Amino acid sequence: MSETYELANPEKQKVFIRFFKTGVGQYGEGDQFLGLTVPQQRILAKKYQHLSLNDVETLLKNPIHELRLIALIILTHHFQKKVGGQKNIVDFYLDHTKWINNWDLVDVSAYKILGEYLHAHDTGASVLYRLALSTHLWERRIAMVSTFAFIRDNQLTHTFALSKVLLHDTHDLIHKAVGWMLREAGKRDQKQLKQFLNTYAAVMSRTTLRYAIEKFPESVRKHYLSLRFKL
Repeated sequence: MSETYELANPEKQKVFIRFFKTGVGQYGEGDQFLGLTVPQQRILAKKYQHLSLNDVETLLKNPIHELRLIALIILTHHFQKKVGGQKNIVDFYLDHTKWINNWDLVDVSAYKILGEYLHAHDTGASVLYRLALSTHLWERRIAMVSTFAFIRDNQLTHTFALSKVLLHDTHDLIHKAVGWMLREAGKRDQKQLKQFLNTYAAVMSRTTLRYAIEKFPESVRKHYLSLRFKL
């Protein structure tokens, strides 16, 4: 994939290094970028969608962020086309969470692979609850974002249950993921979301709450924001 390096953009590279928080102690510490746009990465993933799982693994273990994203887009293609068996791809995904190590890498793949598989084959989704208790930030985000596959079929149980599990997580990227999935669940069933917020709005993070209520009218948003920490 030599053209990946040929497309490198030093100016975008500098932007991405800041945007993805690659500094010491930040969530993306040490991550490396070439400066490729997502459309460019999708084009490359489509071109190389024929790669074997071994080749995908090599890409996924590369220190270059864009190559890991390309690997995951290829992996979602394999899963959708049932190349090599969906169970094998899910097992591969779970065995390689160490390299699914930024929010965009999680978001482009979690619900499309793990979420879709569990929705079709293991509706109890016990693996998501295990991941939600992980000390690994990205596994916790994988757990939450994977529920989107269930949400899209109007199955909201796991979203609300995992939101409770992760309600007091200390990381902002989990706050955002929980709020995002609650918002999506609310699009399908606003009554359930309001019931959840009536119970938990007072103690959830402000970020989670703001994401969750984003689609509500302003008066309703103000109501729920006023509940925070009024126990």
